[in-house]
Amino acid sequence: MFLLKQIAELSYKIEKFNLAEYMNLINNPRRYMMVNFLGGLFRGFGIALGMTILGAFVLYMLQRLVVLNLPVIGDFIAELVRIVLTYI
Repeated sequence: MFLLKQIAELSYKIEKFNLAEYMNLINNPRRYMMVNFLGGLFRGFGIALGMTILGAFVLYMLQRLVVLNLPVIGDFIAELVRIVLTYI
């Protein structure tokens, strides 16, 4: 009875980890490469999009700091914003 319980538990864990589908994926190299390629493509696109949005936000915040006319930091930030806008 104990052995049957252990086998049932092992069977449940294998199904839970989706091991059969993973083995099918590994046995089909073309599908495996396509899944990894698409995952990398979307990951790269997400990073590029996220960095673009983050960069735009930082540039916007720097422009807002220039408006405040802070004595020492204001000139530095104004020059930095000017340089960035020149090369965009």
